Amino acid sequence: MLENFDPNAIQDLDGARQALVHLLNLIEDLTTDLREAHAEIQRLRDENNRLKGEQGKPTIKPNKKPDPPKHSSERERHKPQEWKKRSKVDQLHIDREQVAPIAPGVLPCDAEFKGHEAVIVQELILRTDNVRFLKEKYYSPTQAKTYLAELPKGYTGEFGPGVKSAVLVWYYGMNTSEPKIREFLQHVGLRISAGQLSNLLIQKQDAFHQEKDALYAAGLRASPYQQIDDTATRVDGVNQHCHVVCNPLYTAYFTLEKKDRLAVLDVLRNEAPRRYRLNAPAYAWLEPFGLPASRVAQLHTLPQEQDLSETEFERRLDEQRPPLGSQHRKHILEAAAVAAYHQQTEWPVVDTLVCDDAGQFKGLTAHLSLCWVHDGRHYKKLEPAVALHREQLDTFLGRYWAFYAQLLDYATQPSGERAAQLRREFDTLFSTVTAYAALDERIAKTKAKKAELLQVLEHPELPLHNNLAELGARLRVRKRDVSYGPRTSAGKKAWDTFMTLGATTKKLGVSFYQYIYDRVSGKLQMPSLADLITQQAERRHLGASWHSRAAFP
Repeated sequence: MLENFDPNAIQDLDGARQALVHLLNLIEDLTTDLREAHAEIQRLRDENNRLKGEQGKPTIKPNKKPDPPKHSSERERHKPQEWKKRSKVDQLHIDREQVAPIAPGVLPCDAEFKGHEAVIVQELILRTDNVRFLKEKYYSPTQAKTYLAELPKGYTGEFGPGVKSAVLVWYYGMNTSEPKIREFLQHVGLRISAGQLSNLLIQKQDAFHQEKDALYAAGLRASPYQQIDDTATRVDGVNQHCHVVCNPLYTAYFTLEKKDRLAVLDVLRNEAPRRYRLNAPAYAWLEPFGLPASRVAQLHTLPQEQDLSETEFERRLDEQRPPLGSQHRKHILEAAAVAAYHQQTEWPVVDTLVCDDAGQFKGLTAHLSLCWVHDGRHYKKLEPAVALHREQLDTFLGRYWAFYAQLLDYATQPSGERAAQLRREFDTLFSTVTAYAALDERIAKTKAKKAELLQVLEHPELPLHNNLAELGARLRVRKRDVSYGPRTSAGKKAWDTFMTLGATTKKLGVSFYQYIYDRVSGKLQMPSLADLITQQAERRHLGASWHSRAAFP
């Protein structure tokens, strides 16, 4: 930057201003490099001491836990609402009524009865209900057959539906650890081993797995857009990834070994066996990656407009000569898998994903709607050392979140004229040049994502942030904090299924415990979650602008 700088060559004010701007940005670059160098030097010193058999710099924890880096934009994007205390009495179910009489001898002789004054007291009864069933038994000599009565619905094994329902809700709905659940049951008077408790939580849950599949399909059909995020999950001590897909009516969890683009596609297809198809959309998908023409010609020798299984497609790619490189192979697999996903009709196809800017989410759906809060975090991560740059950053962030507020208002009253105005304002805002190089670079990157950040102008139902999916991921993090992670594939599946059911019942306003008990007891009186999602989707019209094509260009 300063190789050709000569102070004597500065003859005018503009030249001096430009030199000063370069120097201030150089200070920012050097400050950033210095921070990183200090950390790296200390790391190398510690490693050198370790190799010498000595100890590195001791880690002395402060008396007060330091505040985490403030990269969140919740304060800026959140509009506080006036808090009003609501009565809980009208939400309570009254199980019984009991008259509380006045003690004899208290009333005077002229006292007149004026009715009752209602007081509601909430109470919970915890006691065992251990039953010894005497199953009638008959024997028919003529048929040489024994007839034995069956137990009532819900009573299988050594524990009744109340115990089974409670442990499922405690473990998956309340994040209670298995040892604490077992300890509580023993305090109440039940005798259950660790293995029995584990079986109640994991084994023989096919009916619930099927309901998860049904509600996921209903959730995908409920709206053209879905929100998605992921978080780490350890399975038997091995790092895997929990993918969260949701909209306002449901949340679904899927734990897979990877989180690449094909894994995300597996999630959108409910982990159905992979299919691959070569067609015009597949070749169009490959164009940005610059696949050599010779490779494209080889692909045309494979079956076209035909779905192939993963085994068959992989075998045909293996036969290519010369062999495909890893990157070319990866892009071809992704292109063919995406093409097959959009061609099939047996499973709902997502039109728009609401997500962060991670690469694995791109290219899977027709449209992508990026999270403004994630984009705002990049600005929060800037740490200007120069006071002028700090002021410029604060000023721009004020304008940034003011524009965000306008988008929120637009979603409530959309119009074509207002949409066009907001597009112009976006261009103006993100064409800002401040002379703070890091900030200007960040502004340019936001401007490059204009189409993805302004999807709400075409479809006002779209959320401007991905908090719904992040909150779903946070539930898995809390579960992980308490129970670490599942240890088997069956446990992993149970985690995904029951966390899906618990999060979805909450969104639908259904009691998780009552729902679980209804299914475990065999009563089956409550409607399926899939039906509830469909009913609420019809009332809420989550995809109205897609259905009416009332887009605002």
